[in-house]
Amino acid sequence: PIALGYLAVSFSLGIAAKNAGLTAFQASAASLLCLASAGEFAGFTLIAASAGYLEMAIMEFVINIRYMLMSCAMSQKIPPDTSPGKRLLLGMTITDEIFGISIAYPGYLNVYYSYGAVAISAPAWTLGTCLGVVMGNILPPSLVSALSVALYGMFIAIIIPPSRKNHVILGLVVISMLLSAVFTYVPPLSAIPPGFRIILLTMVISLGAALLFPVKDEK
Repeated sequence: PIALGYLAVSFSLGIAAKNAGLTAFQASAASLLCLASAGEFAGFTLIAASAGYLEMAIMEFVINIRYMLMSCAMSQKIPPDTSPGKRLLLGMTITDEIFGISIAYPGYLNVYYSYGAVAISAPAWTLGTCLGVVMGNILPPSLVSALSVALYGMFIAIIIPPSRKNHVILGLVVISMLLSAVFTYVPPLSAIPPGFRIILLTMVISLGAALLFPVKDEK
């Protein structure tokens, strides 16, 4: 099921890569090595905006830092005598979905369970991205534009349910949209490069939310 879901979502990601000017090989390599939808989409967006390497590195670090926390949680799930090599390889397999099934594994986690999951899902993710780039070169431009909306729909599906339940999240989403528009159209803020604009807004809004609305510990 994870592989099938990856195949569908990464097709739209491939179209985004094609729109950013990447070849099928480049996009496929990015998907195989990164395995992170939000990180890849942000990366392709920065590439399309001609952002620099430093902007790319900072943005990828900010977006993917959650995997550091997931890795720490996974380290408590595996047997204490697990070798450093297996631990490092396990860290490379972590995605949101694989982390979910791995952390739910009863008792100590057999690392080969996670290895098997990524061995099936990673090729599907890479294949979907490749197909998205290739089909993006074959399909009519109008259809490619329509399919490109699918990835945005995925992100909307992520933010809408929690926004309906939590007014703080809803407010942050609205503020993010407004500030993004201000930084895009209002001078001199519009002079800020798109890459740094995304990084700046991400860090400022996240820090402000953490300070003003800290998440309460559940008892």
